[in-house]
Amino acid sequence: MPRKRSPHRVAIIAPSPVSMFNLAVPEMLFGKVEIDGVPGYEVTICSVDAGPVVTTGGLDLQVGHGLDILRTADTVVIAGTGERYDPDRAAVAAVREAAAAGKRIASICSGAFVLAAAGLLDGRSATTYWGLADELRDRYPALDLRGDVLYVQDGQFLTASGYAAGIDLCLHIIRTDYGAAAANEVARLALVAPVRPGGQTQFTQTPLPPERGVACADTRGWAMRNLDKPLTLTDLARHAGVSVRTLTRRFHAESGVSPLQWLLHQRVERAKELLETSTLPMDQVARACGLGTADSLRGHIVRRTGLTPSAYRAQFSRLGTGAAEFTSSVA
Repeated sequence: MPRKRSPHRVAIIAPSPVSMFNLAVPEMLFGKVEIDGVPGYEVTICSVDAGPVVTTGGLDLQVGHGLDILRTADTVVIAGTGERYDPDRAAVAAVREAAAAGKRIASICSGAFVLAAAGLLDGRSATTYWGLADELRDRYPALDLRGDVLYVQDGQFLTASGYAAGIDLCLHIIRTDYGAAAANEVARLALVAPVRPGGQTQFTQTPLPPERGVACADTRGWAMRNLDKPLTLTDLARHAGVSVRTLTRRFHAESGVSPLQWLLHQRVERAKELLETSTLPMDQVARACGLGTADSLRGHIVRRTGLTPSAYRAQFSRLGTGAAEFTSSVA
């Protein structure tokens, strides 16, 4: 009879004042993992002293465990905190001890300051929320700060930039422990996108700014229906019935980017969608989204995601019911 697998034990440290979002993300995502009908993780929240912990919103959370729980954990996650300049000495010491015991240590947002204070990031690559990057670099110059990426793993240490990047970090951990299928299932259950590669930047991977007008809406819709064609500024302006100069001005006012920047973004997004949901060869994907050739597709996907098109497809494929119909519809 096979031996029953024990859940992977995760201890989440809630420094005071703790970010409720940073704290909730790992608890929620790890809690959704189920492997062969058994929970994949056993999640425990702890603090320096068991009892009430103040949140950045001014609420009090009742935490039932102290830092001693770290001794039985497999992974330790430090949530973001407003006390980034002077992390609690007990938390720093406990994290340092956990690292020395070989445990995996991760942080979200300003939680990186706790790892840095423990000396665990000296000579290592790390990240934090972009608005805190200069502060972390100035205080701990021995670390190799990558201030524009979503998350970084350097050995047993992982750091996430903050907010939604904490979701990406947790999904990356789940994928590492239990595979891509488990991570994608959790993403589906949590209604979030599949895990993004950590090398994506905190800036270029965000959606385009929200549109602020409708003067160019018809032209945007027309362009979306014709992404497989080699559209130019002149083509867009002709459809809109205005000069190129007027189109550019209106487009930027409504979309926050130039017409060609918007068009390229849509082409790459369409390419990612086809890679995730079809089995089309790379040259057909490139033609279907207007990127021309497989080489051009590769260059744009690598710049946008840090992965080649084949690697992106292997990691994020959502093939399943209806995939064959979708493939044939765009062939």
